[in-house]
Amino acid sequence: MSEPLNTEQPASGNGGDTEQRPALAINAQYVKDLSFEVPGAPGIFAQLQQRPPEISIKVDVQARGLEGNVYEVVLDTRADCKTGESVAFILELSYAGVFTLNVAPEDVRQMLLIECPRMLFPFARQILASTTLSGGFLPLMLGPVDFAALYNRHAQSEDDAGSPQPILLA
Repeated sequence: MSEPLNTEQPASGNGGDTEQRPALAINAQYVKDLSFEVPGAPGIFAQLQQRPPEISIKVDVQARGLEGNVYEVVLDTRADCKTGESVAFILELSYAGVFTLNVAPEDVRQMLLIECPRMLFPFARQILASTTLSGGFLPLMLGPVDFAALYNRHAQSEDDAGSPQPILLA
C-alpha cells in the first residue's frame, strides 16, 4: 500500500512567502439524481409483515475533471428491497460533489476514488435513510463503506485483467 497522502501542499504566495493549501477542498455537494419507487404499494406493506425483506445495495464512484484541478465526484447508490418475489422498493441516488485537489498527479486517482466519496457518504447515507422513512419503510441505515479497500480490490482486478475495469464498489 502507498504511503499516506499529504494533507497540505505548499503554494507560492506574494513576496516569496510559502502558504499551505489544503490537499482537498469541497466546493459544492448536491443531489444529482434521486429516484424512489414502490411498485407494489399498498399491498407490499402487508407482505412485509409476513416475510422479512431482502435488501441488496450497490455503490459506484465516478469522477471527471471539470477544469484544472477541479473535479466532480459522483457517488451512485442503488438499493433494491424485495420480499419473496415482490419488489418492496427501488431507491437510486446519485450524490455528487465538486472538489479542488492540490496533490501530486500520482495521488489524484486515490483522492477522487477514496477520500472524496468518503466525505460524500455520510450525506448520501442520510438522504437514503430519510427517503425510505418518508416512503413508509424503516430507514435504510447503511454501514460504513471502506473506500480504500474497495479501491485496492479494484486496482488488483485491473492488474489481473491487464486493462482498466469499471469501478463497482459494492
